[in-house]
Amino acid sequence: MIKLYNRSTKGYDIEKVAGGGMIGSLYNSKLGKAGLELLVKRKIFSVLTGLFCDRGISAGRIKRFVEDYNIDMGECPHSVDDFRCFNDFFTRKLKSEARPFNSDTSLLLSPGDGRLRVWKDIDIDKLVQVKGITYSLKELLADEKLAEKYRGGVCMILRLAPVDYHRFHFIDRGTCTESKRINGFYYSVNPVALNSIPRAFCMNKREYSILHSDNYGDVLYMEVGATSVGSIVQTYKPNAKLKRGDEKGYFKFGGSTVILFMEKGTVAVDEDILEQTDMDLETRVLAGEVIGKKLG
Repeated sequence: MIKLYNRSTKGYDIEKVAGGGMIGSLYNSKLGKAGLELLVKRKIFSVLTGLFCDRGISAGRIKRFVEDYNIDMGECPHSVDDFRCFNDFFTRKLKSEARPFNSDTSLLLSPGDGRLRVWKDIDIDKLVQVKGITYSLKELLADEKLAEKYRGGVCMILRLAPVDYHRFHFIDRGTCTESKRINGFYYSVNPVALNSIPRAFCMNKREYSILHSDNYGDVLYMEVGATSVGSIVQTYKPNAKLKRGDEKGYFKFGGSTVILFMEKGTVAVDEDILEQTDMDLETRVLAGEVIGKKLG
């Protein structure tokens, strides 16, 4: 069971997990863990899943998925029958008014839809995966000098479940460097898995780039792949001028994660999000939602 904080009701919702039974079996049983290590964490499993989701035969899954997970298709400019395959639906764009990005640069906005945890004044040598399990930013980036830049700063982890809108955006105007890829496995990023696999983010396939933002310093953007993620697709043009809210990229089918690191003294994150993180709970947010404010 995954409990999520609902900012609107100031209460808690229970997440309906796509493939939750399989995740529990894979990460909590001896037989499941054997299958996880032999096949599921490996690229071939996610590639095969991705190939199926790119084929026309997979379109038959869309309507049932929308119904099972109560997805609001009114936010999308297309109907269920317009999609060629499941990945066309999964990577769907939304109407511009569905995810507005406020032009007030003093407001810190979420880069995407998902379940958010945020830590401030971070110790880059002991970043929290879940309570009791840590990893280092140096290991995550494979770059000690870059890691030092974010000592004492802010770490934001946005987990995208399969039911979420899977495109992610820039939180400020500026320019962004070319994305650097680090090969790895494809462990799930579901909290059940994160409790079972130490240093999961450091072991998974991931990409990162630096947004040289106009208002928030150098923001480190990282996208982490996970089980059944067909691919991480970057759609922005490196080193070109970007606007606040511009699309950065998207994930093909599967759960996945966007991680942002921000320099010390640049932002103050809303207290309700920090409080939930301290309780080892995630907060449900949408792309463009206000999650904090600029400092200085």
